Amino acid sequence: MANMLIDDTSSEIFDELYKVTKEHTHNKKEAHKIMKDLIKVAIKIGILYRHNQFSQEELVVVERLRKKLNQTAMTIVSFYEVEYTFDRNVLSKLLHECKDLVHELVQRHLTPRTHGRINHVFNHFADVEFLSTLYSLEGDCRPNLKRMCEGINKLLDEKVL
Repeated sequence: MANMLIDDTSSEIFDELYKVTKEHTHNKKEAHKIMKDLIKVAIKIGILYRHNQFSQEELVVVERLRKKLNQTAMTIVSFYEVEYTFDRNVLSKLLHECKDLVHELVQRHLTPRTHGRINHVFNHFADVEFLSTLYSLEGDCRPNLKRMCEGINKLLDEKVL
C-alpha cells in the first residue's frame, strides 16, 4: 500500500533514513518502527488532504507546514553542501516546529495513538545527537546524507517540497 502512495524519490530518502537510524540506534527493530510510524503518518495526512477533509483553517496550517517543510529541506541540504555551517540546534528547532504544525493540522482527525507516532518520529529525527551523527564529516553516515540530499534536491526542483 505504501509503495503505491509514496514516490520513488521519497522512498529512496526513506531507505537512507532507515539506514542512518539503524546505525544511530544500533537497533534494527526500533529503526523499523520509526520508519513505519513515519510512513503511516505521511499516508494518513496525504489521504486526508486528497479527500478534502481539512477545513479552511486547517488548509492555512497545511500551507504553513508546506513552507516550513520547504525551509527545513533547504536547510538540510545547505548544511550538507556548505561545510562547517551545520548547526544541530537550528535543524532540531525547525523539525520541532514541523512537528507542532503536524499536530495542529491533524488534531481533530487522528487518534492520540497517531499523535504518539508523530512525536516518536519527530523526536527521533530532531534529536541533536542523531543530527550530529548524521552530519559528522568523518562519520559513516556521510554517504547516506549525500543520497538523501540528492533526493531532497530532486523533490525541491520538482516543487514537491
